[in-house]
Amino acid sequence: MTVAFQDARDWSPSSWTSRHAHQQAEYADPAAVARVIDEIGRLPPLVTSWEIEQLRSALARAARGEAFVLQGGDCAESFDECRSEPIAAKLKILLQMSLVLVHGTRKPVVRIGRIAGQYAKPRSTDVEVRGNVTLPAYRGDIINRDGFTASDRAPDPTLMLRAYERGGLTLNFIRALVDGGFAVLHHPEYWDVSFAAGSPHAAQYVRMVESIRESLDFVSAITGV
Repeated sequence: MTVAFQDARDWSPSSWTSRHAHQQAEYADPAAVARVIDEIGRLPPLVTSWEIEQLRSALARAARGEAFVLQGGDCAESFDECRSEPIAAKLKILLQMSLVLVHGTRKPVVRIGRIAGQYAKPRSTDVEVRGNVTLPAYRGDIINRDGFTASDRAPDPTLMLRAYERGGLTLNFIRALVDGGFAVLHHPEYWDVSFAAGSPHAAQYVRMVESIRESLDFVSAITGV
């Protein structure tokens, strides 16, 4: 977008249409796009208002220097990766990274996942050329598919619905993991040192883990989390 909104009150679900988009798919049937957008608008939201307010409060604490923000995730997600194993693995990596930050900063970490909706992919050109064949560029699973055929590369508005559904599935699985204690930094799974057995650096790793545990205890004591 070329012009920033001056005030949050300028925003509405359709206000984006008044801005120039530098990365926009060319759909063959605008009416089909409108129908999909209307259907998505009638679906339940992916996040709740209280989740948004919780994030706003956490970011405000970080802005005051009371916490550290960590954001991580894929450049672009794919529908095929909407499975429990990849989702749990990404969440675990984000949590493990936050452990190191807690250890280094002695502050709480606001963990933000670039996940559950990152299905669009900006491109430097509108087309892709292979040999004598020129097709529209792959813009992410929310727009078209990565197979190099005319049907795969044709922008399909129904993929927006699939992206919304995949985003909801991913979010609900993450919520279930968090509610089940997966995101508790003291989770024993994060402290497994068996892989280091026999390594010349095993003792150093154990000391580092113990130091991180002490940092977590310190943060828990002053924040109650």
